[in-house]
Amino acid sequence: MATLSDDTLRKILIQIQQTAIQSQKALSVSTQQTAAKERERRILQLTMDEIGALDEDVNLYKGVGKMFMMMPRKEMEQELKSQEKELTDDINNLNKKTKYLEKQYNEAQAQLRDIFHHAPKQ
Repeated sequence: MATLSDDTLRKILIQIQQTAIQSQKALSVSTQQTAAKERERRILQLTMDEIGALDEDVNLYKGVGKMFMMMPRKEMEQELKSQEKELTDDINNLNKKTKYLEKQYNEAQAQLRDIFHHAPKQ
């Protein structure tokens, strides 16, 4: 097996460390985004439950900037369902991204362990 120069090994080690750090940061951001989307989805579900408990003839109002607009119940329910579907899709995509980043981070950690485990003792 050909030995690599110290400079080359140092560059490889730095690159692996940077990959691990970037993966860890991206993983943290992805986890925070997932938590925020979950909160939004839960609020939407609670809103839909509250609207479902109301009578059919009750007026519903949606906040638009600094004012409120009256909306038909069916339209409001459809809008909330589409928002919930969009949030669910976003959460699923973020979960996939999180799994990928975890894998990338674990691989970088394993590479670092291998390098230090197989490093010659001085």
